[in-house]
Amino acid sequence: MFKGHPKGLYVAFFANMGERFGFYTMMGILVFYLTAKFGLSESNAGLVYSIFYGSIYGLALLGGIMADRTKNYKGIIYIGLITMLAGYVLMTVPGFGLIFTIVALFVIAFGNGLFKGNLQAVVGQLYDDPKYSHLRDSAFSVFYMGINVGALFAPSAAAGVINWFIKSKGFIRIDALPSLIHKLQDGVITAAEKVELQSLAEKASGTTVSDLSTFANDYLSAYGSGFNYAFGLAGITMVISLIVYALFKRMLPDVKKAAEEKGEVVEMSKEETKQRMTALFLVFGVVIFFWMAFHQNGLTMSFFARDYTVTEVGPATFLVFNIWSLLSIVIGILALSTLLKPSASGKSRGIAGIVTVLSGAAAYYFYTQNAETNAFSPELFQHFNPTMIVLLTPIIVGLFSWLNKKGKEPSAPRKIGIGMIITSFGFLILLIGSLGLDPFNVMQSNPDHARVGTGWLISTYFTLTIAELFLSPMGLSFVSKVSPPKYQGIMQGAWLGATAVGNLLLGIGSFMYERIAIWMVWAIFIVLCFIAAGFIFSIMKKLEKVAK
Repeated sequence: MFKGHPKGLYVAFFANMGERFGFYTMMGILVFYLTAKFGLSESNAGLVYSIFYGSIYGLALLGGIMADRTKNYKGIIYIGLITMLAGYVLMTVPGFGLIFTIVALFVIAFGNGLFKGNLQAVVGQLYDDPKYSHLRDSAFSVFYMGINVGALFAPSAAAGVINWFIKSKGFIRIDALPSLIHKLQDGVITAAEKVELQSLAEKASGTTVSDLSTFANDYLSAYGSGFNYAFGLAGITMVISLIVYALFKRMLPDVKKAAEEKGEVVEMSKEETKQRMTALFLVFGVVIFFWMAFHQNGLTMSFFARDYTVTEVGPATFLVFNIWSLLSIVIGILALSTLLKPSASGKSRGIAGIVTVLSGAAAYYFYTQNAETNAFSPELFQHFNPTMIVLLTPIIVGLFSWLNKKGKEPSAPRKIGIGMIITSFGFLILLIGSLGLDPFNVMQSNPDHARVGTGWLISTYFTLTIAELFLSPMGLSFVSKVSPPKYQGIMQGAWLGATAVGNLLLGIGSFMYERIAIWMVWAIFIVLCFIAAGFIFSIMKKLEKVAK
């Protein structure tokens, strides 16, 4: 996949891993931290979550403006990495209140704003060279896969740290406890809920609990501090990314230096600039709806995992929730694909065959070690998206390459439209799985309410990942290709700004989650994605004209 690409792609590939690790750590556990640590309702936690994610992407516009004006893209990226690291350090400090946490989240968002869009702009600049320009679409697909390798480990690593710390304090993790504890502390707990709290408290501590108030304080402190340590783990990966970038950033293009050497600034006519900017903003309008729907994976889909999905699975299913057995499966699949590749050399096939057998043996070993029933944490669903990106990217890139050879590859705007349609089908799967489930208020008062199997969410993640691979890397490629040279940073920032608007609207999902039947929540996202798909296909000719 890296064949023929400039070395700078490797630098961007690895430098972004720390950011993705932190991103998926936050996506996996932030709403659980906010509801458990501070007793926020799902709606209020969703509000903080959506503002945070909106800020992450919205501030990329500021970062783009700074980079375009100074032409110091690499320097702004460097500052962004350091700022993000500072934010994660603040998130590791236990014992502070909600305001302190919000300040720390803003620091992370500001650093991300300086970093993310400008790194994407620099990747695009690598392919402004005619020698590499034909590889632009595949480059962003490879870049997109690379930044999700780190994300593959984030949910499991975070869950492992949280569970380890809670266990070190003499408890086991039970996600239903924090809500009941806050009700006890606020004096609004019912008699039935107090009985449930007593039962879960004794299960969590492994002994008889005579003083619920003392238990509540101790357990909530351990639970919240476990999350602080998980945020610290994200900070460690940011240090790794910072080191990689500092050592190898010379391999990335220096726009300012190149312009000074040439003594010229590339300009376009006002008419062409206007056409390109109009096309870009039309696409930005469409992707707002995609990100509003897609990033429900860290919000309403996480609540669905916690509240409506089974909390224990059998030995076979648990293979994909244990990071090590999952990793053996991923490696086995990648090796098998090499083994079956017609163009692979005899040596490559031999190595691939050995790796396939070893991976299969490892997966079988993990299977034999699993119990008949295995408990898992809801944030572990978050590792399915990056896992599937790693597995599906070579397939999607191969499909586009095959279509390109036949002269039938869809344009980047057409891929975006197809991605919106696939997104609708992803939520349709979840809608079908949600039919007949109790409303939120009924579910809360009934501990024995019906729960669905893990297959519904996993299938949804699979479908949404395909949609993401059609839309997100192609959108990045489209923006880097169509953006007027003097506005590259700003336009990458505007792409992320559109993502920010979508993220600011995430709270709509958590607001509806508490108020209407769960299947209706998914139905609303289906309709919105179909409307967005219809709009982009209605302006397809205009978009394809400027993309030529």
